[in-house]
Amino acid sequence: MLRIHANGSGRYCDGMTRRSFVQLGVAGMASVGLPQILRAKEASRLAGRPTKDTSVIMLWLDGGPSHLDTYDMKPDAPVEYRGIWNPIRTNVPGVAVTELFPKQAKIADKFSLIRSLHHDNGDHFTGGHYMLTSRGGASGADTTGKYPSIGSIAARLVGPRKSGMPAYAAVPIAASIGLRPGYFGANYLGHSYDPFETGGDPNAAEFKVDNINLAGSMTIDRLENRRTLLADFDRMRRDMDASGAMETMDSFDHKAYEMVTGGEARKAFDIASEDPATRDLYGRHSWGQSTLLARRLVEAGSTWVTVHMGGWDHHWDLKKGYENYLPVVDSLVSGLFMDLEQRGLIEKTLVVLCGEFSRTPRMNNGGNGGPAGSMGTPGRDHWGNALSVLIGGGGIQGGRVVGATNRLGEVPVDRPLEACDLHATIYDRLGIDPATSFLNHAGRPIPAIDRGEVISELL
Repeated sequence: MLRIHANGSGRYCDGMTRRSFVQLGVAGMASVGLPQILRAKEASRLAGRPTKDTSVIMLWLDGGPSHLDTYDMKPDAPVEYRGIWNPIRTNVPGVAVTELFPKQAKIADKFSLIRSLHHDNGDHFTGGHYMLTSRGGASGADTTGKYPSIGSIAARLVGPRKSGMPAYAAVPIAASIGLRPGYFGANYLGHSYDPFETGGDPNAAEFKVDNINLAGSMTIDRLENRRTLLADFDRMRRDMDASGAMETMDSFDHKAYEMVTGGEARKAFDIASEDPATRDLYGRHSWGQSTLLARRLVEAGSTWVTVHMGGWDHHWDLKKGYENYLPVVDSLVSGLFMDLEQRGLIEKTLVVLCGEFSRTPRMNNGGNGGPAGSMGTPGRDHWGNALSVLIGGGGIQGGRVVGATNRLGEVPVDRPLEACDLHATIYDRLGIDPATSFLNHAGRPIPAIDRGEVISELL
């Protein structure tokens, strides 16, 4: 097996280290076999799905952002519901967002809002599993992922848009409710479809992605010689392997080799080479530069990139938290859409912003069981009965609002939608047949989604 040893690190439960070559670090390289890709693409063609070149950037707000304080404000509701901030008009008549989103308000014609998504569960793990796999099964009592993420399925069926790039990446990490890769992982599709994590802080002056350069005195010729020699040994081991592990490691090695020997990935990850004005556009903070790096990756050929933004579990002190977070989100969302449009990428880059659920429409008293206000300003608790999703680019029509919640923002009253409908829409944009099935650990065929329809109002 090809290995380029980096610095040592602890071992995972599967016995592999994440820093021993990109052996596990390239675990999002979409190393599906060519026959599988061709069969999936042929099935999509026969079903009338045209070949597409779309990529996805998912902005994941881990912890659950409040819809009433962002994209579905209720200014006429009682004060304990409507919250702290006022809505402002956008450049789309009749559509308002929070006053902490002034930059997005100016470009609201570039994206649309889904205001009626729900899964009716306030458990972080259940909600995250729904939003990332379209199915339930996980909970705080059993956090184990049961199905592959939509990103992993995209990586398997589409592969990278350009050779030498990870098909599925996460900046800086893939994490859902503290689990890595958690529900962003591939589950029974195999580790080779887990996301490649860049690590580090893209806003740091010395940011770099480990394990994408040749180590020490290693040359391309020496690397090729070692690869050929080890392949001969592995071929003998493969003949005796009934677990499929060798096939998985072959895929790691192949894509790792492409990544190390080619220049595409190194160039894409080199965010320091980006125009300073563009970096300013996204905001000089970790989340903004992570989003810029996601754009660089999809432009270079990645199919799916997740940007992780954690810390949204605001049970109290919502005012302080959101006055820190929402302006940052405002700059990176507006910067991303403007940058994609300027580069001619907006029609083939789908942007999705969401978390695992929303927050309670009625604010609490800020005490968390103690005296009112003892924990700071009031906050909002878990709420899966209604949440908002921002979606745009990739052929999605901008300036539209799909669905509505009641006057208190509690439940959908118009066009109730579920995660499976959102996923069906994303699969449509990627040119993927959602009926494509994969064998789970028990050998049972499981389709990408059980149900769900494309949200036609967005197209």
